[in-house]
Order: sequence, then C-alpha cells, then structure tokens
Amino acid sequence: MFLETLIVSPIVFLRVVVIVIISISLHEIAHGLVALSQGDDTPCKQGHITLNPLVHMGWESLIFLCVAGIAWGKMPINASNFRSQRLGNILVSTAGPLCNLVLAFLCMGLLKLLADSTYAEFFSFQFFYMSAHINLMLFLFNLLPIPPLDSFYIFSEIFPILKPLQYTYFGLFALMMLFLIPEFGDGLSAIAVFILQTVS
Repeated sequence: MFLETLIVSPIVFLRVVVIVIISISLHEIAHGLVALSQGDDTPCKQGHITLNPLVHMGWESLIFLCVAGIAWGKMPINASNFRSQRLGNILVSTAGPLCNLVLAFLCMGLLKLLADSTYAEFFSFQFFYMSAHINLMLFLFNLLPIPPLDSFYIFSEIFPILKPLQYTYFGLFALMMLFLIPEFGDGLSAIAVFILQTVS
C-alpha cells in the first residue's frame, strides 16, 4: 500500500503526492483550455479553469492518492458545443497526455541544467527526475485505448464502432484488472526509465 511510504520514506511520499497533484491538475487544465479553443465554454462556466487541485481531483481522488497511490481528475466538457465535434473531441483528448509529455521533457531539460550546475541540490535533482518519470508514466498510461482514458476517445472518433464501450463497465473492469497486475505498473515504469535514459 502506498500509504506505507509515508512511514518508510516521508520525503518520497510527499514528492510523489505533490508531483501527481500538479501533473493531473495541469493535465485537466490542458483539456479545458483546448475545449475553450474549440468553442465550449463549459470549463469556464463550471469554474474549472483554475489551479486549485481540489476542483480537478476532488477529495475522493486526493484521499485515494495518499492511500493507494492512484488518482484521477475530471474536466467538464460539452462536446456538442465544439465547432467540429469529431475534431474537437480528438484535440481535447490529445491535450491531456500531451501536457504530461511536455512536462516530462521540461523536467528532463531542467535535469540537464542541474547536472551542469555546481549549485545543484540533491532534492531538486531528485524532484525533477521523479517529475519526469511520473509524467512519462501518466502519458504512457493514457495511451491505453480503454474508457475513460484519453486515447479511447481519440480512437472512438476514428473508429465510431468503439463508442458504445464508454457506456459499459468494460473500462472499469479492464482498469481494475490492470491495477491488480504488479507487472503492469512495473512495465510502465521501466518504459519511462528507458525513455529518460535514452533522452538523457
């Protein structure tokens, strides 16, 4: 259980919690901003264009993050307001994972600067490395075409036959199965580390 990390390594626990909260909040804001650009003002009307993580994640997600290390976010969007519903859905769905990928590369860039600096502090280096790692994992996770993950909505616009799946328990069941497999998280982490090592 992730909560045990608080006892074993409080600093790691705090780093992970802070990084995940920031990353998910920015992920959701990216969805909202692109939705606005496509003609949907629902994110603004419902007060979701904000940096307040409680708005994006809610207490349930924040508590679940601290206990189990799993969290989620939500951005209210009305696709019927998009100028082009198909294109709008694809762009909005792409924005979240792309935000995590950009954050990962920004952190990798900061890591390079810290590595070349004689004033680099261990905490800063570890924080940005962990930020890059977690954001890469979030990016990779959202590439899975399973509802309600972002890639599903991209694929369902390209292949409309998939759309009915979002109204079933398929996605929930599939995600539960994945989270019960330890190798799943280890695999995502290994791919993220490989990308970090390759780019670095």
